[in-house]
Amino acid sequence: MSPPARHPDAERVTADVFQQRPTRIRVDLDALAHNLKTLRAHAGVPVMAVVKANAYGHGLVPVGRHLQAVGVEQLGVAFLEEGVALRQAGVTVPILVMGGIFGPQASELIQHDLMITVSSLDKLRLVEAAAEALGRRAQVHLKIDTGMERIGVHARNAGPFIEAAVASAWCDIRGIYSHLARADEPDSPATAQQLERFLDACAHFERLGAPMPQRHLANSGGLLWFPRTHLDLVRPGIALYGVMPDPALPSPLPLRPALSLRSQVVYFKVVPKGHPVSYGGTWTPDVDTRVITVPIGYGDGWPRALSSRGEVLVRGHRRPIVGRICMDQFMADIGPDGSAWNEDEVILIGEQDGHAIRCEDVAAAAGTIPYEILVNLNLRIPREYTGGV
Repeated sequence: MSPPARHPDAERVTADVFQQRPTRIRVDLDALAHNLKTLRAHAGVPVMAVVKANAYGHGLVPVGRHLQAVGVEQLGVAFLEEGVALRQAGVTVPILVMGGIFGPQASELIQHDLMITVSSLDKLRLVEAAAEALGRRAQVHLKIDTGMERIGVHARNAGPFIEAAVASAWCDIRGIYSHLARADEPDSPATAQQLERFLDACAHFERLGAPMPQRHLANSGGLLWFPRTHLDLVRPGIALYGVMPDPALPSPLPLRPALSLRSQVVYFKVVPKGHPVSYGGTWTPDVDTRVITVPIGYGDGWPRALSSRGEVLVRGHRRPIVGRICMDQFMADIGPDGSAWNEDEVILIGEQDGHAIRCEDVAAAAGTIPYEILVNLNLRIPREYTGGV
């Protein structure tokens, strides 16, 4: 039996309904452009903007397109599919896929003109075989492990690896890089140690009489606090979006948060003294109070860990989240004398009437890091974009 025919307006109707959802993410593209310019000026070298994990929750394709339009030199992603999505969206700047690769991915990476992270001799041979089979040269970055213990050849063993890459008949070395493990700790000596190991590995190019490829080491923390790590290229991730890697550290640069998260009141009630709120009855008011319901929950990526710990802004006042956060909703206490109406704006991340809740504040309340707050905001939440070229 044939499936029922899809109504020609069904996709439009679905999109319209989706856009009616009161909970939404707003991304300020002008803030992104400002942050890119600020970070580039601070580093004094070109920028590879990291847009993995849906551009840290901001939207992979819109952010990638915008960064290209404002002149970013390169983009960095984690996985093949992210690079392919950008290429299919018309993004043409160089894109490095930074994650580990396997099997047939090598051919796909080459065919989509994506730069490949080669992290071992075995991976080098895999990429060479794929390139030869396609009759097309592969563009690669060599990954050196200087202390992360994730992927990459240990710096102390880098000589034979680099020599083999230089001699490769099918690979063009576009870069060599490593990743800093503790750059969000400005007082840690680990970053200086990693830098020295990396530079020792890079010196093999000079010993071989080969041209030095683009060296890159600095993530957001390295860019902000360790100028010696800037080298030939920097790779800002979270700082590009105006958020600090560590909530406890103030930004040394005038960066602007690009993302705000807002919703609206969908219900208002008076909760009598002694009546528990939400699952498990973990919060009970000690006086008659007024409670609002907000239509976003852990099903959208809003952390359940914020239950009775987080805050929101309503009419310019900070109001505590009370009771357990549900899959699709949560409640906030606006107090015995508080006022709110259905459809009033509720700010979860962002500004309202001169007050602000930062992503870093949310992370601290949830006992996690800002990265996790951003990337967990899933596609159930509509995104809208302001500014841009």
